[in-house]
Amino acid sequence: MTDQPNYVHEALDLFARFGDREALVGGGRRMTYAEVAAEVRGLAGALLRHGVRPGDAVLVMLGNPVEGPLLQLALHLLGCRSMWIAPVTSRREVDEFVALARPDAFVHDPRDPVGAEIAAGLAAVPVLCLGPDGAGPDLTVGGGEPVELPAAVPAPESFLQTSGTTGTPKLVHHRESFYRQVLALAADFRAAGFPLLRHLSHSPMWLASGQITTLFNLFTGGVLFLREHWDPAAFIRTVDAERLTSTFVTPPMLYEVLDHPALDGADFSAMFMFNVGAGPAAPARLRQAIAGFGPCLRIVYGLSEAVVICALPGLTDDPEHPERLRSCGRPYGDVAVEIRDADGRVLPPGEDGEVWVRTKLSFAGYHGQPELTAETLVDGWVRTRDIGHLDADGYLYLVDRLQDRISARRRGWQIYCRPIEDVLAGHPEVRAAAVIGVPDPVAGELPYAYVVPAPGATVTGDELIALVTRELSETWAPGAVEFVDALPLNRSAKVDKRALRARYAAAHPTDADAVGTVIGSSA
Repeated sequence: MTDQPNYVHEALDLFARFGDREALVGGGRRMTYAEVAAEVRGLAGALLRHGVRPGDAVLVMLGNPVEGPLLQLALHLLGCRSMWIAPVTSRREVDEFVALARPDAFVHDPRDPVGAEIAAGLAAVPVLCLGPDGAGPDLTVGGGEPVELPAAVPAPESFLQTSGTTGTPKLVHHRESFYRQVLALAADFRAAGFPLLRHLSHSPMWLASGQITTLFNLFTGGVLFLREHWDPAAFIRTVDAERLTSTFVTPPMLYEVLDHPALDGADFSAMFMFNVGAGPAAPARLRQAIAGFGPCLRIVYGLSEAVVICALPGLTDDPEHPERLRSCGRPYGDVAVEIRDADGRVLPPGEDGEVWVRTKLSFAGYHGQPELTAETLVDGWVRTRDIGHLDADGYLYLVDRLQDRISARRRGWQIYCRPIEDVLAGHPEVRAAAVIGVPDPVAGELPYAYVVPAPGATVTGDELIALVTRELSETWAPGAVEFVDALPLNRSAKVDKRALRARYAAAHPTDADAVGTVIGSSA
């Protein structure tokens, strides 16, 4: 226990300075900073009244309501360990997480029936909810005398879910130092005199990107607009009507905005930081976005384990550096980036290897997985499992995930999915593309492409294979192209290549007819 104020006390002091300035908008509510501060203290008191104690591990299952950041700050005010789990997590994964977390309490959204199911299986654990008609008392309903908050509490911690790109999601551990660094970044932002943010976020608090987005915006004194469900038409309307200055989308979300008829005539002129990340964006689609929105686009790269790594602001189609549209920018802030080979040796610019990063915003480890922590966090460096290279000017280029490399024995070297996807998406009749490696009895593995065609497209799979051959070489040409209505997305709105591999395996149990074919049916 310590009687030193934790980061939430500093945040509440900030909120007092911001006073009646608007802070949070969502779910039909518009809250000022004074109201946010009062509700954080009220939730902390309600948690105490209902049996939550300083230092408890509190499992939280919420989407992206305005109550999410309020609850996080309330838990941390009490020195609790918040353990966030996504409401879209499969039941098997939920059970694994509950067993791993061993929570002292559980807080859920009563609108989600899965929360009630989990609550029923948590014997002797206080169950609380945010809203009426849920399992356990409603924390949003005041009751009894005000509760005096303890002066001495443990340092708060969070355990956040990874996106599940590489398999079953993990619980990423962030200590209070992570949140203090967010406070410091926000202070630098305010001191630099940037305009106040009016940020639209679809990133929930169970993701590290959601945490840093939410708290950075609140700590800078801007207005945070939270949305629980993605709808490109609603996104376009909100940006226009609320004169939003900042947002974050994944590449698939960006493509939906670019392709939506409501974009015609919408006013995006207030936008100065249109962040795109969580996966590679095709240069052809980025050129469309630059033409439509101007130089407000900002490519960002980060992980749950190292939330902010690189940024490329003010994106333009620079004729002197056309390759920069494939970059995710330079290291941000205190971040150091190195490219290393399989033996950990640092590689020179231009050579592909694994991306290693070091930053104060890195994680402390994976909860309950010490072996994996030791493999990933090495001498203060985070192994990202991403493959890429740095150029002579320090720009980082990602080409694939480590586990997504295609091993083609016959072709003689590693093939990466990203360059193939960029070429395919550059065709004017292609909206999106994803590539996986599939077994081949001769080559070892071959690229296999899933392509979303534009309405009325006439391009054939043979033509797309020929395009890749011309642009890259025969070495990179897909063995087959399959046209689909849409690419599957995971819980973080990234292209779900695990789902694509499962789809391929189900359709080609023997792989006998997979290679060299072009499949024209829609998904």
